[in-house]
Amino acid sequence: MASRSVVFSSRGGMLLAMVGMAVGTGNIWRFPRIAATNGGGSFLVAWVCFLLLWSIPLLLLEFGMGKGTRSGPIGAFAKTLGPKFGWMGAWVAWTATAIMFYYSVVMGWTIQFLGASVIGRVPDTPPGSFWEGYAASPGALITHVIAMGLGVFVVSKGVKGIETAARFLIPSLVILVVVLAIRAVTLPGASEGLAFLFTPDWSALASYEIWLQALTQNAWDTGAGWGLVLCYAIYMRSREDTALNAFVIGFGNNTMSLLAGIMVLCTVFAVMPGAASEIVGADNEGITFIWVPQLFGTMPFGQFFLVIFFLALVFAAWSSLIAMIELASRVVMDLGLPRGQAIAVVGIAGLLMGVPSALNMAFFQNQDFVWGVGLMLSGFFFAIAVLRYGVSDWRNTFINTGDSDIHIGAWWDWAIRLVVVQAVVLIGWWLWQVRGEGLAENWTPFATFNIGTVLFQWAVVLIVFIAANRFLVNRTLGDGGSAFQKGQP
Repeated sequence: MASRSVVFSSRGGMLLAMVGMAVGTGNIWRFPRIAATNGGGSFLVAWVCFLLLWSIPLLLLEFGMGKGTRSGPIGAFAKTLGPKFGWMGAWVAWTATAIMFYYSVVMGWTIQFLGASVIGRVPDTPPGSFWEGYAASPGALITHVIAMGLGVFVVSKGVKGIETAARFLIPSLVILVVVLAIRAVTLPGASEGLAFLFTPDWSALASYEIWLQALTQNAWDTGAGWGLVLCYAIYMRSREDTALNAFVIGFGNNTMSLLAGIMVLCTVFAVMPGAASEIVGADNEGITFIWVPQLFGTMPFGQFFLVIFFLALVFAAWSSLIAMIELASRVVMDLGLPRGQAIAVVGIAGLLMGVPSALNMAFFQNQDFVWGVGLMLSGFFFAIAVLRYGVSDWRNTFINTGDSDIHIGAWWDWAIRLVVVQAVVLIGWWLWQVRGEGLAENWTPFATFNIGTVLFQWAVVLIVFIAANRFLVNRTLGDGGSAFQKGQP
């Protein structure tokens, strides 16, 4: 169990760390693409709805569970549900850690392109030549190692180090993104991008795909259901509020996504209107590492703004990677290792497990899909834990404490029940997206994208954790763990 004396020094420092956890590359490269390819303003309507129906409810849940249990995911689930269910927390922790293994590769990409933009190697001719020569090369392996080193360095300094890094990274990130957004909206023709992003076509909301994409974006870019907020909440001061914090993080994260959308789409419509559909339809890597340099290369002072863009991307990736490393380290610490040794174990594991993603794009894409969808199952487990405890009892005990700035009403009880439905629908929908036409195409476990590869990898992890549940819980809680009594934190 975490020492209660190890806490964030202030509410501001804690919020900056948690916003840094939530704001990552998905806000800057995925949100503009998904918004643009799913109706622009229509997508925003659905996206805001699911901020309130998925992200905020789960953020509230994680805040309450982390602060109330003062344990990492395994201990938190064992205390909430009973010792037989620690494996659910292990799944949550593993899913975020599996993402960490390849997320450090992504941060490495941003570091490489920051350097390339400084020395003028991008924008390149032909477009994408620099990316194609770098991706899945020994150079990508080197930048992966650098990224893991930077993340481990911050986490090794403890909660104070995380808070100090957040106080620098997040204000810097906000300033950089705001500068880029202001530059974008002042370009001739940028008004078309603004109109596209903020003018909804209400008839388009009849499309179920827009709603599912909006729900997915909230699940992937707010950090809700990842276990990261739970981990940071362990270090909250005892009289710290949870409710208002969850709203600040949720809306703060989505504000950054909106600024990124303004930045990218206004730039696209201003400088390359004829290629707008090609650019916004590119994959995450394509829009960021191929087209963004071309966009900035066509505007006055473009090289300067390109450097700012990639610096912002480095900061976004770094702050999120720090949270993932801290979560994995927290779990290892809960299992009995001192903090320094736990961080070393996580750092070495991250270096080694990230190698395949650094050197093979198909492997990277497979892991991104398998564990990205796995986050939906994490959200499902969180909701089930609270429903089994008693959702109203949980809300009154762990959210509406005497230190709460705002009172959370019964709407949250129904939102948590709806999270269960949303998670099931999302998992089914994403598996349906990668269905093949035959038995082999659907169920081959070693394909890059299909149903079989997801279910096979999930099954292996779940079987291992269920089999090891007693060991994990005993090591984490010492006495085998015990469920909370109703109304007892």
